[in-house]
Amino acid sequence: MEGEAAHHLGRVLRAQIGQLYELSDGERVWLARIESVDRDRVQFALVEELPAVQPSLDITLLLAVVKFDAFEWAIEKATELGVSTIVPLAAERSEKALLTAAVKRADRWKKILLEAAQQSRRVRLPVMADVAKSETAFAGNREGLRVMLSERATALPLRKILQGQRAARATLAIGPEGGWTDREFGAAHCDGYVEASLGRLILRTETAVVVALASLSYALDSE
Repeated sequence: MEGEAAHHLGRVLRAQIGQLYELSDGERVWLARIESVDRDRVQFALVEELPAVQPSLDITLLLAVVKFDAFEWAIEKATELGVSTIVPLAAERSEKALLTAAVKRADRWKKILLEAAQQSRRVRLPVMADVAKSETAFAGNREGLRVMLSERATALPLRKILQGQRAARATLAIGPEGGWTDREFGAAHCDGYVEASLGRLILRTETAVVVALASLSYALDSE
C-alpha cells in the first residue's frame, strides 16, 4: 500500500508490524499481516482469502444537488446503505450556484464514498456519476423498479409500492427541497417511474435518502 492511504495507516493509525487487516481490490478480500511500515509505504503478507459478499440488490440513487453539507452527508449514508451508483441531479429547482460549484467537488465526493465504503466494510465502491439533468437520468435508468419520491397527494405510500416486489434492481429518485417540476414528473412517468410518499411529514433531502433506501433494502434485499 502506497501514498495517502499508507500514510494514514502508518502515521495516523500507527499501524504496527504483525497487525492483521482486511484488504480488498473491489472484487476479492484477503486477510493480510503487516510486514513493514515506512513513511508512505506499508507492505503486507497475504494470509488467506476471505469470502467476498456482494450485495444481491442493485440500487441506483438519483439525488438532486442540494446544499453541500446535506448532500455529502446523504451520499455517505447512501454508501453505507449499499447503493451501487449515485447520480447527482441538476434538477430544475436546484440552485444554479450549487450546480456550478458541484463540478469542482467530484474528487471530494469520491473520497467520501471511499471512506464510507471502508467504514461499512463494503467490497466494491459505488460509482459516482457525473452531474446529469433529471430527464437524462430518468431515461438512462429504465430497468427494474423505478421510484421517485413525491409530496403530491396522489403519490402512493412507499410501503404499498414495495409490497410483493421482488426486483433485483431499483432506481430511487429524490428531488431538491423545492420539489420536482411538472415537466420532471412527466418525464419520469414516461420512463416508468412511480411516485411514492414517505408520509405526511416533510423530510429534508438527506433524511429522505436514509428512510427510502432503508425501506428499499428491507423490502427487496433477499439476504
